[in-house]
Amino acid sequence: MAVYTKLESKDFEKILQNYKIGKIEKYSPITEGIENTNYLILADDINYILTIYEKRVNESDLPFFAQLMQDLNKNNFKCPKPIVNNSGVSISKYNNKSLMISSFLEGKPKKNLSPAECKQVGAEAAKLHLLTSKFKNINRANDLSISSWKKIFDQVKDQCSKIHKDLPKLISQNLTDVEKNWPKNLPSGIIHADLFPDNIFFKDNQFNGIIDFYFSCNDFYAFEIAICFNALCFDGSEKNLSFNVTKAKNFMDGYQSIRKVSIEEVDSIKVLSQGAALRFLMTRVFDALNPDHDAIVKIKDPIEYLTRLEFHKNSKGPEEYFF
Repeated sequence: MAVYTKLESKDFEKILQNYKIGKIEKYSPITEGIENTNYLILADDINYILTIYEKRVNESDLPFFAQLMQDLNKNNFKCPKPIVNNSGVSISKYNNKSLMISSFLEGKPKKNLSPAECKQVGAEAAKLHLLTSKFKNINRANDLSISSWKKIFDQVKDQCSKIHKDLPKLISQNLTDVEKNWPKNLPSGIIHADLFPDNIFFKDNQFNGIIDFYFSCNDFYAFEIAICFNALCFDGSEKNLSFNVTKAKNFMDGYQSIRKVSIEEVDSIKVLSQGAALRFLMTRVFDALNPDHDAIVKIKDPIEYLTRLEFHKNSKGPEEYFF
């Protein structure tokens, strides 16, 4: 979430004319995240989220995101529900940009999850995977999969030494490792692909839902696990990050209470985790080197993922992730 498109009261009034949710009462920008413009809006005493899709989002992907969220809601999975407009569709246009209004999810994200909370998230990630395995009518390729990483690196390799002097060499070495060892035939389906703490809501210390499905795609289920290991299971300061095996074990206990992972998935967890760290390192490097000075957005620190990448590269195998 971020704010690239600045709206005023008159804009919200015009947008809401296309919906049956009442008149705008309050609005405030949401600055977390990096992809789209988001506002919290209040209409007839009910909160909603208004998302404006920005230039990095492919228009052709929007029906997938809307259908995924609708289908998850129909199956009682806790996530925002798209609100249909007066034409009966979830995606609207305003000033040549596409937007969606969705229901407001109660609760708040936590910066650091406890082992017990990691267990809850693990179970919910597995529920998501089992549910989406039944959604045969929708799919979306992962445009930030391993096949894209070299292209991203090519765009930043001449400048990324500004962030860290050894970054070009380190990224190049890890790309070679990951491309050589990447698995080919693991169980796959629709994954969230961005399960970071700021996308996971808790209420009264209990899981209450997941937001921000705009990286969701078809990929390995175990790649989701690897993303979660990176996002949820490291503790400490930037210069002293360490992998928390207890959190990882709790996450997997929760996950496997719903869906059992295969031996092949376990054997691939090192390279998948290395790849996940590399993916987020490079997109953060790209964003840091290409800021939008007109936007209200918090650029996330790439170096956090350099530390994670070093851990995965040097790990001996699945046993270091508790397996």
